[in-house]
Amino acid sequence: MKAIREMIVKEFLQIRRDKRMLPIVILAPIVQVILLGYAATVDVKEIPLVVSDMDNSRESRELIARFTNSGYFVVAAYVDRPKKIDEYLDGSVATMAVLIPENFGKNIGTGRGTQLQLIADGADANTANISLGYASQITAGYSQSILLNQLLKTSGGLAPPQLKVETRVWFNPDLRSANYMVPGVVAMILMIITTTFTSAGIVREKEIGTMEQLLVTPIKPHQLILGKLLPFVIIGFIDVILVLGVAVNLFGIPLKGSIPLLFGLAGLFILTTLGLGLFVSTISHTQQQAMMTAQFFIFFPMIFLSGFTFPIENMPKIIQAITYIIPLRYFLEIIRGLFLKGVGIETLWPQALALLVFGVTILSLSVLRFQKRLG
Repeated sequence: MKAIREMIVKEFLQIRRDKRMLPIVILAPIVQVILLGYAATVDVKEIPLVVSDMDNSRESRELIARFTNSGYFVVAAYVDRPKKIDEYLDGSVATMAVLIPENFGKNIGTGRGTQLQLIADGADANTANISLGYASQITAGYSQSILLNQLLKTSGGLAPPQLKVETRVWFNPDLRSANYMVPGVVAMILMIITTTFTSAGIVREKEIGTMEQLLVTPIKPHQLILGKLLPFVIIGFIDVILVLGVAVNLFGIPLKGSIPLLFGLAGLFILTTLGLGLFVSTISHTQQQAMMTAQFFIFFPMIFLSGFTFPIENMPKIIQAITYIIPLRYFLEIIRGLFLKGVGIETLWPQALALLVFGVTILSLSVLRFQKRLG
């Protein structure tokens, strides 16, 4: 036990002496969660709109006002000819256009049908779909108001019965994408920090030649491994505290679930990331090689296949099957469930069990490989 304690002290002294390491340990997670918290959002607001109003009637101006008053659209330009729309869409000055034809107001007043053209820049499919959804809701509401006014005129002022829909949104009433994305950012940063530090810390010992010196000491292999890994476990939990503080206090993300449960399940996830970092250290000879290996073979697959970047439900069936071997998928479900839904272990036990299996398996295999390399 004394040998392990001395190894842990040595690791922290080494981190303190390295003037570059301490800022990375403390400041990097905070900066990353702040930057990614603001950047990782799927909210689409203030969509630049170019308007070609060929009618210029009261009805057309009312429709345009519905777009601007919705809070989703901002008029970037008005054009007097439809052909001028192209230059605004080509130059990315606007991402959507509304073309109102001549006699728009007259056709509405006489009860005849009329047309309206919506043009969207489909280069960004996600933004285009959301923009068209917003526009369709606005035009549907405008069409419904026209129909209601005509029914009032024909029925002598007696309004027809209407269906009133009461909607309730659970877990995220304001529909803030930050409430969903920021907990995911917390999980991703925890993965990157613990995996990177573990692999780089062990490889650094090889580079500077201290690993050979440790091997000739009376310290046993399991003591060496525990002494190298436990400091990064402590660092991982410190980073969890830091990024949770930023998520709750800066972004206002409500943490509805149990904090002790969150730390306990984060510990299971850290077992996995430590195992991955230890494995990377056994196949890398330099810190740069360890960083590149972790980035391309661990971080990218984890981020893309865990549901952090893309919804798993939208992936092909074969890719959905592959996501079950991605540990980050389970921790994302855990941390989002704790933050947004306030669920407990009675709901999260399948994810917790999966993390336990992954953590024990990956860490055990990595330890065996590391001991073999030591021998």
